[in-house]
Amino acid sequence: MMGRVSAPFGVKGWIKVRPFTARVANLLAYRTWWVGNGKDWREYPVTGSRIQGRAVAVKLAGCDDRDAAVLLRGKHVAVTREALPKTGANEFYWADLIGLKVVNAGQQEFGRVARILATGANEVLVVRGERERLIPFIAEVIRQVDLTGGVISVDWSADY
Repeated sequence: MMGRVSAPFGVKGWIKVRPFTARVANLLAYRTWWVGNGKDWREYPVTGSRIQGRAVAVKLAGCDDRDAAVLLRGKHVAVTREALPKTGANEFYWADLIGLKVVNAGQQEFGRVARILATGANEVLVVRGERERLIPFIAEVIRQVDLTGGVISVDWSADY
């Protein structure tokens, strides 16, 4: 998910979107969006946009009045995987980390990544297993991310 539609914006079909991107303007780099929830997604070309503080106001093709914009409220905004930039070494999209198994050097399994928190200082993995653990996603803790094998190896004690 790249953002969420928060409300209509005006009477001509514009919507206000809260981006989930690191910078608000990053979402506007994509000229085609998928908007929806669950299995109900629809492709929309972006025909107009502007930054509105920590949100963006966007005009989508085919969304021509306030009534159409109201129907999009609460839906998510996504882009195709192919539209995203390639990741570099030791860079990962959060979506790729969700669901991975987390184990420490002693092969103790902590559970799976349920979500990721952005704390400002660093990201934190929320790992759910026999209990919930918060594990910082920093070089001192993360030993290896094996996307193919579905495992994140960490330097983290079971006592934490």
